[in-house]
Amino acid sequence: MHDIMIIDDEPTICQSLTFALEDQYHVYSFTDPREALPLFERTEIAIVLLDLKIGGYNGMEVLEEIKRLSPSTVVIMMTAYGTIPSSVEAMRKGAFSYATKPLHIDELEVLMQKAEEVYTLQSKVKWLSEELDKVAGVNGLIGESLAMRKIFSLIEKVKDIDSNILIEGESGTGKEVVARTIHNQSKRRNKKFQAINCAAIPTHLLESELFGYEKGAFTGATQRKYGLFVLAEGGTIFLDEIGEMDLALQGKILRVLQERKVMPVGGIEEVSIDVRIIAATNRDLVKEVKENRFREDLYYRLNVIPIHLPALRERKEDIPLLLEFFIAKIGDRMGKPVEGISHEALQLLQQYDFPGNIRELQNVIERAIALTNDSYIQKADLPSDIQKSSRPFFGNTLIPVYVGEPLEEIEKRVILHNLAAFNGHQRKTAQTIGIGERTLRDKLKKYREEK
Repeated sequence: MHDIMIIDDEPTICQSLTFALEDQYHVYSFTDPREALPLFERTEIAIVLLDLKIGGYNGMEVLEEIKRLSPSTVVIMMTAYGTIPSSVEAMRKGAFSYATKPLHIDELEVLMQKAEEVYTLQSKVKWLSEELDKVAGVNGLIGESLAMRKIFSLIEKVKDIDSNILIEGESGTGKEVVARTIHNQSKRRNKKFQAINCAAIPTHLLESELFGYEKGAFTGATQRKYGLFVLAEGGTIFLDEIGEMDLALQGKILRVLQERKVMPVGGIEEVSIDVRIIAATNRDLVKEVKENRFREDLYYRLNVIPIHLPALRERKEDIPLLLEFFIAKIGDRMGKPVEGISHEALQLLQQYDFPGNIRELQNVIERAIALTNDSYIQKADLPSDIQKSSRPFFGNTLIPVYVGEPLEEIEKRVILHNLAAFNGHQRKTAQTIGIGERTLRDKLKKYREEK
């Protein structure tokens, strides 16, 4: 049921229209536009029936303000002074259509249905555009390392399974990106993805954000608000940093997982939901359970399909790919194209451990592009703590080897790491790792063909 608004200075018209439309819509009515406009900042209004002349107010000016506050809201103008020039002016300023008083309810209902279709289409286009931006943004899920290939494989296996997923990993490893990737590749991709950071919202507000509330539930609750569980109907809700949630609210989340129903704050009737639940944390939840800071029953409910994201220091072979992606995207956004990064700067980044993970790498590249006067990012463009972290490669840099990894993959990583250490010098690389230059060239050619 969409929310609609009636703005007319005649109370009888507001009352009669509310009576005629309240079975199909949730109706707000106002005789003063000053009282109506603040609602657009708190509620998604689908359709507005707006009088062209509201007491001392010009309806055209109110129309412009509505479209500024909520561009997707569909506005139908009403007037007893219907003229072709005024209807053309209203359409030019963003009105969907025009109705002349006295209004005929049958005709108005048809017009409302068409307006509702336009609003639904606009909302879907807007949402799909936002989702595409998020998927294609500067936080893409990128990597060729064995660790990331395992993540990609797991996502492919679970994308259409409705079981709860728990994503664990340090801050900045891309937990929300993985959650969005799962959603966008799943059968639920045409529905909404609703994300909330449980650590960023106080507990007393978090409950109403998740479950919604009824009008009058507490001081300031002047109208009903739908919670994220309801807004995500048919789609996915992502509960980021769920380890920060207090025990009382954890109990309510557990009930939602068990019953697939939510109770709005101040409500008397539960609402059934169909959503996929993905949670994430940077905490050790097993330890949190042992120390009675996290409910054991909720942990097992959430941890049906666990996904552990490796820290960037555990997959440094992905740094060149991430750099290529960030340099292209951030440079394009800034209008400052940068061709690449120098060998010296790349070597420094490959030695650095990135405690802030991918998010820190992204910030480093954004800073470097903003500061550089070169077509390539140089050592001097990097933060001083990264420049100071420079150390000899020999005896100090570890090349990761994973249990169960094919020997061919280990060999490839050793070759590429050493090649980077010698700034692409093939003879020194071959001499150091004990193979011939021809063999090295053949292997490098093979690696390029594999891409």
